[in-house]
Amino acid sequence: MERSRIAVAGASGLIGSALVRSLTSDGHEVVRLVRRAPRDADEVRWAPERGDVDAAGLAGCDAVVNLAGAGVGDRRWTPEYKRVMRDSRVLGTAALAEAVAALPRPPRVFVNGSAIGFYGDTGDRVVDEEAPPGDGFLAGMCVEWEEAAAPAEEAGVRTVFARTGLVVAGGGGAWGRLFPLFRAGLGGRLGDGRQYWSYIALHDEVAALRHLIDHDGLFGPFNLTAPQPLTNGEITAAMGRVLRRPTVFAVPAPVLRAALGEMAGDVLGSQRVVPRRLLESGFRFAFPGIDEAIRAAL
Repeated sequence: MERSRIAVAGASGLIGSALVRSLTSDGHEVVRLVRRAPRDADEVRWAPERGDVDAAGLAGCDAVVNLAGAGVGDRRWTPEYKRVMRDSRVLGTAALAEAVAALPRPPRVFVNGSAIGFYGDTGDRVVDEEAPPGDGFLAGMCVEWEEAAAPAEEAGVRTVFARTGLVVAGGGGAWGRLFPLFRAGLGGRLGDGRQYWSYIALHDEVAALRHLIDHDGLFGPFNLTAPQPLTNGEITAAMGRVLRRPTVFAVPAPVLRAALGEMAGDVLGSQRVVPRRLLESGFRFAFPGIDEAIRAAL
């Protein structure tokens, strides 16, 4: 791809910061959306909860990538925090989509974050991008999150929804909290361990986002997950194998529910999601297997 100007919301998060590093290392100009007063020339102010974006700062952008949103696993899901999670995604997406649509020269692509939570609990059933939305809070939030991008789509901007799975990374996210436990020999399966986890290495997540930015024929939902989802028990065994630590501990489902509240339903839920459209578009994973994904995160 030729040198481009790309705006990134959520640039300080796990995925966003890795994407920014990748883009800048290849010579692209990155504009970072920030909620405070800009301190650098590459920063643009926005206040997603108010629907406010400094649209002038987006002028000349070839792509806008929205990865902003309050962490799903950062706090217990109180009614107040569920509203924070929802509003940070839905209101932020609406603000960006409206700003993009109003530009005299809109970007050629709007890549909006989403999640495989869209599908709800799928049990052992394999699902791809054609599956309907599931039930529950996360599924409903993902539906609203994607619908909020409508102004960009209606303005003719190619709009992509990156439905991301569990990102295997050592420095953040849910997996970043697992590594210390497993290194200490305290890791183990969650519940009965039969629930499917659809994961993706951080390297592949970033590469997939760039693939979606670069290829003009791609639009709509794409699952960003490794080709072969595994059960929590299989992933637990892989963590022990790679880290060379025992994995004898297990956290019973009632304990998880007591500790996590409503969020436990998603930890214990099963999502066997495959990246059909991503593979059909020609994308190739660098770390498709769980052992190699874990090693890449160390």
